[in-house]
Amino acid sequence: MILSIVLLLIGFVILIYGADKLVDAASGLAANFGIPNIVIGLTVVAFGTSAPELVVNVFAAASGSSEMVMGNVLGSNIFNVLGILGISAIVYPLTVKSNTTWIEIPLSFLAALVVLIVANDFLFNDGANNLISFGDGIILLLFFSIFLVYNIMVSKQPGGISDSLEISKFTTGSAVLWIIIGLAGLVLGGKLIVDNAVSLAVEFGLSQRLIGLTIVSIGTSLPELATSIAAVKKKKVDIAIGNVVGSNIFNIFFVLGISSIVNPVSISEPNFIDIYMNILAGLLLFLFLFTGKGRKLERWEGGILLGLYVVYLTALIMEW
Repeated sequence: MILSIVLLLIGFVILIYGADKLVDAASGLAANFGIPNIVIGLTVVAFGTSAPELVVNVFAAASGSSEMVMGNVLGSNIFNVLGILGISAIVYPLTVKSNTTWIEIPLSFLAALVVLIVANDFLFNDGANNLISFGDGIILLLFFSIFLVYNIMVSKQPGGISDSLEISKFTTGSAVLWIIIGLAGLVLGGKLIVDNAVSLAVEFGLSQRLIGLTIVSIGTSLPELATSIAAVKKKKVDIAIGNVVGSNIFNIFFVLGISSIVNPVSISEPNFIDIYMNILAGLLLFLFLFTGKGRKLERWEGGILLGLYVVYLTALIMEW
């Protein structure tokens, strides 16, 4: 048991470190070849920040751990909104740009609704087992491609990602070396997390869903938490909220889409509780932006989000 906990923690460290080095080195290598910042931002950086969730889910999907797949995606998204944005807003109120209010946050809410639709086969095909199939995965990836096109359009505007992206300098040789190290870290860390999370679930008599919704999802969301808190402290609130909303869209359309293509994801009845909680979190975020003056997430609203997350975690623990 103790060994599994230690290996799980080591897995998180290796996974996050590997993702960070992969992004830095790949961005540096791309810059060396004259690739524009906009392309680097929309490919290497964007995909790299979702690498922890993606790698863990691919391993979980390949091993048939559907509850771990859903737990990680939904748990990460719920933690992103209720936990990370809740804490960030308490530290400093978050002012939201117009396009984030009217496009990105609604798209994140749409993603939560799409999960409910693709997961609920019983509703649309009476008697069928609830399953996110290969075809559903293709649909999710099609939604993701729309989001990618939108990002390209936004990034071309003044003040877009191409203007704010900071790229570390690497020689070509060192960049390639760190890319290999980063990829190895992702693979090793992801496997350690999935194997030992499943082992702990068995040893403690816990469901993989519970482990995925708590330990695994929070662990893979640590990069988003660190980025958002650092951005808020520097008063760069756009980065804080954009980081979370973008991550949520990536997690559902890309990570869950790839996972279901690797192996169809079975949906259990308790999963729908998490799906509805994800929808509620997205709805609250959108509604809170229209209370008070301006498009802003106030401290008291952040407190409500964080409080709701504590209640949700408590309910999960009580199930155990």
